[in-house]
Amino acid sequence: MLHITEQQVREILTMRQAVRLMRETFTALRAGTAQNQPRHRLFLPGGSVLHSMAGAYGTYFGTKIYSAHARHGAHFFFHLFDAATAKPLALFEANYLGQIRTGAASGYATDALAAPGASTLGVIGSGFQAEAQIAAVRAVRDIRDIRVWSRNESRRNEFAAKTGARAVNSAEEAVRGADIVATATFSADPVLESAWVGPGVHVNAMGSNRGNRRELPSDLVLRADLIAIDSIEQGKIEAGDILMAPLPWDDPRIVELAHVERRPAGNPVTIFKSLGLAVEDVAAAAFIYETLVNKGAAAEG
Repeated sequence: MLHITEQQVREILTMRQAVRLMRETFTALRAGTAQNQPRHRLFLPGGSVLHSMAGAYGTYFGTKIYSAHARHGAHFFFHLFDAATAKPLALFEANYLGQIRTGAASGYATDALAAPGASTLGVIGSGFQAEAQIAAVRAVRDIRDIRVWSRNESRRNEFAAKTGARAVNSAEEAVRGADIVATATFSADPVLESAWVGPGVHVNAMGSNRGNRRELPSDLVLRADLIAIDSIEQGKIEAGDILMAPLPWDDPRIVELAHVERRPAGNPVTIFKSLGLAVEDVAAAAFIYETLVNKGAAAEG
């Protein structure tokens, strides 16, 4: 069994490759040839949480397990198995794996739902997931202006310098007039206002995956023309942005990303509610595993 490090994941998997893999993953989900099991959480009295999720894609299946504590951080691991034999193939250090596949899912959604000529991106948040959101949107659109806001001024200035974004002084300044908006925060309450989001804007909301937390206000969710979500099954547990709107799950505007065929006509407001699926990890991990195995075979040859 291989042990695959964070550095190996970074060296092998580019954002453009990851977006392609997410496109193939959601195509497989639509065809019924991939499976996803929603996240489960074990809460401990001291604040530690154990998270587990599983999926199957192609000739592989796997599970992500990670521990987290609000004050002490998180630790991510992914186990990849052969689907035909159940043989363990690789154990991944999976922090970056999760970062890039989460960004890439937003990249795929953006490619499907954002206006073809979208060139301005507004970002709320300045953590590692916000960085992946920028890279993913850049992979599918010609972005000429990126505006970023987060509560910590020094952190957002550092983030802007690192990513080529422009640090602004308010969330409204980041969002108003942007063609695409990305929220990547730990906030439990909305981080923007519906009035700041104009017609034709696409929003990627990925910071919250708890039923009692949200980044988007109810009036924005309720006025959206289409809300794509990576998994309705998982969303009924975790999608606070929708659950707290509240918007019923049988509303025809809520569609799983796997079944989104095209951007709605006109000048729609669209939302991608990202929760993060284990099947995304399986697809990305399988690509990295095969790349390493093929490199080893080539070296031996």
